[in-house]
Amino acid sequence: MSVRPELLRGHAETETTARGLRPHRLPTWVREQFPDGQLLSMESQPSGVRLVFRTPATRFDLVTHPSRIAYVGAERPRGRVDVYVDGVLTLRDELTGGDRVEVDLGTGGTTFHAGSPHTTTVSGLSNGDHHVEIWLPHNESVELVDLRADATIEPDEPVRPLWVHHGSSISHGSNAVAPSEIWPAVAARRAGAELRNLGFGGSAMVDQFVARVIRDTPADYISVKLGINVVNLDGMRVRTFVSAVHGFLDTIRDGHPDVPLILISPLFCGIHEETPGPGAIDPTSIGTGQVRFIATGTPGDVALGRLTLQVIRRELRSLAERRAADKHLHYLDGTSLYGPEDATELPLPDALHPSAEAHQLIGARFATYAFTGTGPFSR
Repeated sequence: MSVRPELLRGHAETETTARGLRPHRLPTWVREQFPDGQLLSMESQPSGVRLVFRTPATRFDLVTHPSRIAYVGAERPRGRVDVYVDGVLTLRDELTGGDRVEVDLGTGGTTFHAGSPHTTTVSGLSNGDHHVEIWLPHNESVELVDLRADATIEPDEPVRPLWVHHGSSISHGSNAVAPSEIWPAVAARRAGAELRNLGFGGSAMVDQFVARVIRDTPADYISVKLGINVVNLDGMRVRTFVSAVHGFLDTIRDGHPDVPLILISPLFCGIHEETPGPGAIDPTSIGTGQVRFIATGTPGDVALGRLTLQVIRRELRSLAERRAADKHLHYLDGTSLYGPEDATELPLPDALHPSAEAHQLIGARFATYAFTGTGPFSR
């Protein structure tokens, strides 16, 4: 049978395609208002999106049609589908087939390759009613073609508190192995929270339309991690960045005046700690099997308001202090989640994004900070 939209969680809306349903993490009005290619590519990757249902079935099959971007000389791991049955990881299924857009990093040229659908099969389940949660791939777009089972499938209404998180490619899940192992998913699963992930690779630019989406989205908890993409792009100076963040938070507060809100500064990233952007791919790493990033600005060049991660942290901390009247706003230094000591023990494989092991560490630390004891989300 076709996939019913009411089975989906963690998305904004679905698009009906010739094959089935494509989940989107941003609504139509955003995609039409700001059709940036990078943003559109990232929001269509269903990071944090799940199919959730109850069923007495002993077997079910999910048919998807993936679409991905591949880079010549820098092939990345395929996306995966994580299936949890009654809270237990039952299957981690690596995608095959699907459409592929191949990008030549040297020339910028692209080539399209069509592929076949992919089927994820779970069988041998015990008799009785089961709670099923299927995490869709965080790093490939998918069309949901079919969901077949040997018994009825019914939506399972959410009962957990809803956590809305916005961030960059790290929040999106870059370098994580599987969709339920991106750091926000790790934190949400540990805390028993319902995740709405608005992490967009290369696109956490303090955009007002994202603030409006958060404003209009039901939420019990909210967190925003800002800064690294602004430095990567060399997109702002201190004056414009601080003002933009104030406006971003003000917009969120228009819809959620009393919801606990955590403002997170950037994690440690050695190339941008003291060196402004823009960031770029290190040309010497192309074709080596591990692309690496570099900062192309001048180290220490901050006199005219240029941004480094150290400057970003200083400004966000000061901004939070000036908003002290907001008793539900909390500032979290990102280096407490992943700092210079962690970079020594668990280096950034590409000099920009945490490893799979570091995603686990970051998620566990955030869950402990936010959801336990007297943390902002502990209630």
